[in-house]
Amino acid sequence: MNVVLLPGDGIGPEVVAEAARVLSVVEPGLTLAEHAIGAAAIDAFGDPLPDATLQACRTADAILMGAVGAGDYAWSARNPEDGMFALRRELDVYANLRPSTGDGIDLMIVRELVGGLYFGARGTRPDGTVFDTCEYHPDQVRRVVRKGFELARARSGRLTSVDKANVLATSRMWRGVADDLSAEFPDVTLDHLLVDTAAMRMVQDPAQFDVIVTENTFGDILSDIAAALTGGLGEAASACLSDSGPGLFEPVHGTAPDIAGRGVANPTATIRSAALLLEHGLGNPEAARRLDAALDRVTAQGGTPDQGGTWTTAQVGDALIADLAADKEVGGVGA
Repeated sequence: MNVVLLPGDGIGPEVVAEAARVLSVVEPGLTLAEHAIGAAAIDAFGDPLPDATLQACRTADAILMGAVGAGDYAWSARNPEDGMFALRRELDVYANLRPSTGDGIDLMIVRELVGGLYFGARGTRPDGTVFDTCEYHPDQVRRVVRKGFELARARSGRLTSVDKANVLATSRMWRGVADDLSAEFPDVTLDHLLVDTAAMRMVQDPAQFDVIVTENTFGDILSDIAAALTGGLGEAASACLSDSGPGLFEPVHGTAPDIAGRGVANPTATIRSAALLLEHGLGNPEAARRLDAALDRVTAQGGTPDQGGTWTTAQVGDALIADLAADKEVGGVGA
């Protein structure tokens, strides 16, 4: 199978390199090909998403991306993040899965990823007013909420739909679509929460949630809260899925330019994203479980400075590869 690697900017190349090493051990038959995105692509090709990168992604079985962004391009006409947003749109990876586990928490946030405020009309009026528009079509809502129901059915049978229906017309439509879909999933209990209430309850008692489905902006914020409660962004992974094309798998963290090139970046989130790639992108949940379990064992022994350890980025990869090799020798599957 063919996996495209998009290292990106800042610490992206460092953490993607370790994830690629690990993927080659877990799935030795993979073909891994690197392509440029973000500031690195602007520097090399004058475009944050070169056509060669987009075409490679379209024909891949799955895509693993690092981090995108660079301060040198902040607020410029060519923004590195535009490449990431364009890729999400072109691949129509509408369902962003963000798992958060730890300290009694086992939460899956399903965030709509290609609509809403981040993709609506925007601009400046002659009087200086600046606007960003939140737009959703019922079909966009229906497909991501359906994904939430399907995941909830496979887990505990509880789905929380988060909106702002007391204020926003898009949220009122969202709530109606969710209620309509619930008839197709009688084995799943659906409840609704306003986003501010959901944020408060997540901080107070995150263990009460199982699967949350919500729109783009709310999902962006709530998933970062969930990550902070379970180890921080350095350990937060994500999967971006479509109905027909390849999935895009990426860590939640940014480019961390202050530590880029120092060899101390935490690759955990990217390696967790690689595990999601194995499960949801390549259809190998057993390999994904093996990788996740090995990573649990390794991080219990040590870690990078942000985890209170002294390991380098490469040493995390070394320890993980050694653990996977030992696990294979004894016939384990990382249960």
